[in-house]
Amino acid sequence: MYSPRILATALVILGWTALAHGKDLALVSNKANEVVAVTLPELVKVCKGQLSHWPDGKPVSFVTRDPTTPEMKLLLEKIYGMSKDEVKAAIANANHSRASHPAIVVVESDEAVVKKVESTPGAVGLVDVYAISGGVTVVKVGGKLPLEPGYPLHGN
Repeated sequence: MYSPRILATALVILGWTALAHGKDLALVSNKANEVVAVTLPELVKVCKGQLSHWPDGKPVSFVTRDPTTPEMKLLLEKIYGMSKDEVKAAIANANHSRASHPAIVVVESDEAVVKKVESTPGAVGLVDVYAISGGVTVVKVGGKLPLEPGYPLHGN
């Protein structure tokens, strides 16, 4: 049996590890999209469903995990800048008039984000950098790729 002191020490170390491992998000795009870079203000419009079409005419769909979950805290803070309830209302409003091609699609996992983006022309999504696959294109945000210094979707 483990002593309570060893167990407590292990829990503290695990907690520090979780805090030190900030999540970096990557913006990924359907391979058929012509978009290779967006500014941070453009990304905010996409995430809020305020951009309906790309310059090439394809309808925009933003695919994400639920922005109100703890895993997506970075999205909630850096992109939405609003409360969880306000984000839920914004998603509902963005999709209200776009039933055939939703502005914002919420899925259960990073893998589901990647699969949905792969199969939807015009789609982009935010995933953990470790969920990126060869079926999507990584999009620059603010002129930077994930893991580059100054990348705006870098976790703490």
